[in-house]
Amino acid sequence: MAKISLIVNGNPTTANIDPRTLLVQFLRENLRLTGTHVGCDTSQCGACVVHLDGRAVKSCTTLAVMADGHEVRTIEGLAVDGAPLHPMQEAFREHHGLQCGFCTPGMIMTAIDMVHRKGHDLDDRTIRDELEGNLCRCTGYQNIVESIAAGAMAMAKSDLS
Repeated sequence: MAKISLIVNGNPTTANIDPRTLLVQFLRENLRLTGTHVGCDTSQCGACVVHLDGRAVKSCTTLAVMADGHEVRTIEGLAVDGAPLHPMQEAFREHHGLQCGFCTPGMIMTAIDMVHRKGHDLDDRTIRDELEGNLCRCTGYQNIVESIAAGAMAMAKSDLS
């Protein structure tokens, strides 16, 4: 067993885990944070994207022990209970950037990382290129792209970036 200590969604967490435990398994099974989804187990679909020290990572191919001493933020950590949605979440809701919702948490986490790296004024081409590692099997991506562009602009005006 390996002992890990990390901060998840602002909360200090310590656990004894099998060193082979994937971060996505730890989040879903140990912490019951089921917003992070498992879609492929091979880093192809992006449904498992979380932020590790503020950067997007695919938690299905990241060992939980790699997060020891670091900060992890999941989709559940974007808006505290009773607080307004994060601007990117609100943009996905407002611009119909989802259908079944399975890919949505990973899309939103990727989109926020994209804004942090590329800025608030994102064109369609940049958004589409940056979404290369995220698959949606329901939409034609147009509403996702519109949602991300709107969310990026809303993040510029918000303190919830």
